[in-house]
Amino acid sequence: MGCWARMKSSTWAYPTAVLSLYGFFANCRVGEPFLTAYLTGPHKNISAEVVTNYLFPIWTYSYLAFLFPVFLLTDFLRHKPVIMAQGLFLVTNYVLTCFVPGLTAMVFLEIMYAAVTSTEVAYLSYIYSVIPVEHYQRATGYLRSAMLFGYTFGAILGQVLVSVAGLDYFDINALTLGVVSVAFVISFWLPMPQRSMFFKARKAAAPGWQSQGEEPAGADGPEKPALDKHEARSGNKTMESDSSTDWFSRGNVANAGSLLWQSFRESYSSRTIKYWSLWWALATAGYVQVFNYIQPMWDHVEPSATSSIYNGGVEAACCLAGAAAAFSVGHIKVTWAVWGELTLGLFSAIGAGALFLMPFTSSIWASYIGYFIFKTCYMFLITITTFQIASNLSMECYALTFGINTFVALLLQTVFTVIVIDEASLGVDVVTQFIIYGSYFAVISVLFLIRGTYTACVHHAEQAAAEEETHVEERM
Repeated sequence: MGCWARMKSSTWAYPTAVLSLYGFFANCRVGEPFLTAYLTGPHKNISAEVVTNYLFPIWTYSYLAFLFPVFLLTDFLRHKPVIMAQGLFLVTNYVLTCFVPGLTAMVFLEIMYAAVTSTEVAYLSYIYSVIPVEHYQRATGYLRSAMLFGYTFGAILGQVLVSVAGLDYFDINALTLGVVSVAFVISFWLPMPQRSMFFKARKAAAPGWQSQGEEPAGADGPEKPALDKHEARSGNKTMESDSSTDWFSRGNVANAGSLLWQSFRESYSSRTIKYWSLWWALATAGYVQVFNYIQPMWDHVEPSATSSIYNGGVEAACCLAGAAAAFSVGHIKVTWAVWGELTLGLFSAIGAGALFLMPFTSSIWASYIGYFIFKTCYMFLITITTFQIASNLSMECYALTFGINTFVALLLQTVFTVIVIDEASLGVDVVTQFIIYGSYFAVISVLFLIRGTYTACVHHAEQAAAEEETHVEERM
């Protein structure tokens, strides 16, 4: 009991612990690795072509529509309501998955899933609005670990229940409904942030709260006369009223727009950040397409209706390998400013090769290995990219850069979907899709290998010139 009281009184431990719990349960989606098998199986009886070329594109279009409004709404509402909404969307998702028949219900399922995906920005940014700056690094590590552990545990549990216990796909989706319902309940325990990054009222509504960088009253300036209790209460009420009014005022919205524009200019003023952001947007668009359509690809190689599948085990292995690759970035002593772009090109080429393997093999295990290599490479590179961008920007600029890069990636993904996948246009089969994805990453790798080689040569020439100048000075 005393430990719980100490945690609740901590400025960072309680919100970090509650959000980590939420992240674990919200990402522990036991049935997700088997979604395509469930939709094409006897419970929903939807053809693989309809799933690939009609249902899945709805998620892309809905995500594009939701992303930017949700990004602004998250900051405006100060995160917690959006996290609670994400929990509710997850519950609705699995109610539709389990209990509502028909294709129309699955259309709403894709829209709800897009809402869940778009609200992830609230989970990733909430903690920075409620804890002191000195705890950012530890809290971020805990939150990402919770997401990773939840996803990995859910994938392993799903695989064990399907392969060992012999449970039906409906049963594991019903179990997932119970798990995400726990996440929804946990979201109510989160403390409400008192500030946001862009929509900032003139006064803090909570008595005694001070924004970072504010001096405590009386630290340097002259002391102000003390108020009696009645005046203090009256002042607090006025402050709350003013704060509430300011929050929705035209001036506050204009100020938020000005801050967004300043952050945008600061974020993309560096040529280096532009190149890193370009890779982020290009690679993320391709990665999400591969992630969305890998289950139909596996179902094509080895149909789930006639054979055992190990999607959950593969996803869990990919997740752990990606985590190990991401962890290794912090321990690799490389001058990323010099060798980073070359690294992006090299590992993008490996990922392209792994993607080319999948459409040209009849072995499900070769397809699993190709996906494992591709996802591990992406996780390794996105960690480098995130670190390089974040280390050169303020939190506000990084949040905006994250949102813009994700939005550009989603625009590219939508172009992919409209032209290549949607049944109203080309509507190509899943094998052709993966040939296109492999070609796409091959182009990315060529671009960054050329750019990386140029950067490394320029650095070598500058280093040689500097050494020559040093030798000349020593002779003199």
